[in-house]
Formats: sequence, C-alpha cells, structure tokens
Amino acid sequence: MRKRDNSLSTDQKALTLNLDKLKYGSIVEIGAGQEVARRFFHVGAAAGTVAKTMSAYDMAVSDDIYGHVDRYVSRARLLQMLDKEFTQVVQRLADKRPKNTTFFAYAATVTARSFKQKNECHGWIGIRVQLHPGAAPSDIVLHVRMLDNDNALQSEALGILGVNLIYGAFFHYQQPEWIVESLADGLSSDRIEVDLIHFSGPYFEEVENRLMNLHLIRSWLTRAIIFNPAGEVVVPGELLYRKPMLVIRGSFKPVTCVNIDMMQGGQKQFSQIAAVDEPEILSLAEITMNSLVSGDNIDGADFLARIDLLGSQGYTVMISDYLRFFRLRAYLRRYTQKPIGIVMSVRDLEALFDEKYYEGLEGGILEAFGKLFPDNTHVYVYPSRRHGENEMIMLDNVPVPGHLRHLLAFLKENGKLVAIEPQDADHLGIDAAETLAALRRGPGAWEKDVPEGVAARIIEGRLLGYDSE
Repeated sequence: MRKRDNSLSTDQKALTLNLDKLKYGSIVEIGAGQEVARRFFHVGAAAGTVAKTMSAYDMAVSDDIYGHVDRYVSRARLLQMLDKEFTQVVQRLADKRPKNTTFFAYAATVTARSFKQKNECHGWIGIRVQLHPGAAPSDIVLHVRMLDNDNALQSEALGILGVNLIYGAFFHYQQPEWIVESLADGLSSDRIEVDLIHFSGPYFEEVENRLMNLHLIRSWLTRAIIFNPAGEVVVPGELLYRKPMLVIRGSFKPVTCVNIDMMQGGQKQFSQIAAVDEPEILSLAEITMNSLVSGDNIDGADFLARIDLLGSQGYTVMISDYLRFFRLRAYLRRYTQKPIGIVMSVRDLEALFDEKYYEGLEGGILEAFGKLFPDNTHVYVYPSRRHGENEMIMLDNVPVPGHLRHLLAFLKENGKLVAIEPQDADHLGIDAAETLAALRRGPGAWEKDVPEGVAARIIEGRLLGYDSE
C-alpha cells in the first residue's frame, strides 16, 4: 500500500503551489490575521497562485460583501464566503487564464485569543476547489479549536493548517484519508484540534464523512467526535453546551435492552439527585476507539451500524480515545458546568477499583477519583446477574480489594456512587456477546434481547454480521 509523503514542510507545500501556474484562487480570512496568505507570499512566486487576499473585519463591511448572517463565526458565514469568492474568481478569470486552470477559494472565519478576554478560540475554515478544469467544485469544511494561549501562536497554527488544507485538496483528493492526516503536518496535537470535517461536491460523492471524522481521532487531530441521533457529525461545543449529561460507555454491539434499562434507571436517579428535568438531559452513548479497532483496521460497516442503531434509540453518540473516566469527564466539562452522570454496570465498577488501571498516574487511584468527582459528577451503578445465576451483584455487595473498601464506602456515603434500580429485572441476564453470536446465526431468540426497532434494522440491513454463519 502506497504511503503518503509527509516530509514536505509548510513552506515547501506553499512554494509547490505557487510554482504551479494552473492552480489559482482567492484566500479570504476573518480573524487571526492573513496568516495563510502570508505563508504563500513569504516563500515567493505567490503571483502564480494567489488572485486575491482579503479580510473583512468590520461586521457592516462583511455583511455588505457576503450578506447578513446571525453568527459571524459559523458554518453559514464560511459557506457564504466560499460561494462569493469562488464564483467571483471564476467569473473574472476563467476567460483570461489558461484553459486548463483549476480555481479555488479558501476561506476562514475564526475567533482567536483576544486582547481583553480569554474567549473560546475556534473557527470554521474551508476550501472550494475545482479538481479538473471547468468542473463543478467540491468542498472541504473543518471546524477547529485553537489551543495555544497566545494570539500570534494561534495565527501561526492557522496558517500552517490552511496551507495543509489547500495542498491536500489539490494533491491528495484521490485519497481523502491523506487529506485528513496531512492537516496535522507541522502541528502538534496541543496546538490545533479539528473536531469536524465534511467533504461534499461531485468529486467527494463516494466519501463517507462519518468514517473521515473517525479518522480525525486516529490522526491525533481530536480526542472525540460527536454524532447526533440522526447520525450526523456535529460540533461538540454546539450540542453539549450548558447541557446536563448522562453518559453510558459500551461497545453496543449490538445495543441491547439492558443498555436501555441502565439509561432509563440512571435518568430517574440523575433527575432526582441533580434536580434536572428528564427532557433536559442529553443522553450520550460513548464508544472508545479501542473497541472499534481490530489489529490496525476499523470495520467501517460495523462502526456505521452501531452509530445508526444507537441513533434509532434517540442517543447522541460519542467516539473517543479516553480510556480513563476522569478524562472523559474533563472533556465534557469543557462545554458544561451542569451535572454530569456516568452510568456503568457493577461489573465495570470492579475494573474502576483495579489499581493497575491507574499505573503511570502519580497519585494512582486517589488522583483518578479526585479528578472524576471534583464537582457535580456522579457515577450510577447498575446491578448484574449473569445468565443462569441467582446471585445479584450490586453496589452494596460488589467485591473490591480489602484495602479499598473504605474508599468505596466513602464514595457511597458522600453520594458520588449511586445504585440504580433496574426498571425491568428480566433484562439482567442479557449478555451482549451471546446476543451478537446468536444474531450471526440468523433469526432467533436474540431478537428479544434488543429493542424491537433495533432487531428489525439488523435483519433488514443484515448488520453486524447478521446471518453470516
């Protein structure tokens, strides 16, 4: 398999584009300066690539050029900019440039670190590009978060990212995964986060955007991506902002009636303890990357099936590479100060009290629990009874190492660990691994282990290996 050449520096990429007389377009940037354009001018020969650069910082000026928009740092504004600039450059120059010229428009609307306040530093950037002379254009759109604490450094990072995007669009369009990977060239993960990418247009009709967003995590461009119940990738900050959240971690292969029962029981407890109305609660199903990867590969069909099945039950889905729960909580705390609840099986609680899980943390299990429960965060513990067994394991009798019993008691007495009552105890015997094995043999009793709509979708779409054995 061919590998991407990642040896080119930002300046080398910019110069390569400048020396190619057949790639020509506009660069317009609002917020954080003209850093992308500056990169092309800095390396020389920019007249070969850049038809126009512009910044329209004043809102009245911006509205006069692009039309009114409710939010200036938004996807809507970015698309207005791309529409206007691409149309203009083609109309003005198509008859004057060589016939085999391919045109582009790069645009960015961002809010960087301000002089007076420490605001959320984020933005939308994108490119509209012809990939063949005279062809209809295709788009690549990103949402980014700038993580540097200094305006100049944020501007520099955006300049590198913009050059990477323009170069990738022209030279890696046949390998969209390479476009994703190349965004990180010359940038470390502590400088820029890309938490959404969207490919559209005739050349990218076959691109599965959900898989491209999953590739953002694999490329260390973000730690998590969020899908709404319709299965669409969304900006985390827009969906999670100021919401009380209840999250359940699992592989959901498939989502079963016991998962639903856990969340319903958790919602009842959460709404009482956190004093929030159940309709306000954002129900979040989280899948960790390690449960998606087999060897070095991800089964795309398997991943998409799980997203669709969870969405059919009304869940927002989060894919993350957070193995430890306190890191998951810290991620959610970026966006809300409302209560956070984590629902888990008592079987997973046993692992939570396994000190090997915290090797490498200076404070060990105490540091981990201190970071998990510093504020309005609670863990809701669902009981378990293995199929064919009578004994029910629950929060009150879960086995933990003797020297940690006092820690468990402390967390219970202070309301940090809360027991969940099953809504339907008949679901306790469901084992997802057994359900998966059974559905792969075709129709059968497994259909009662999953919500009715889920069974129908699995059978109709032959999902998760249905009837493959």
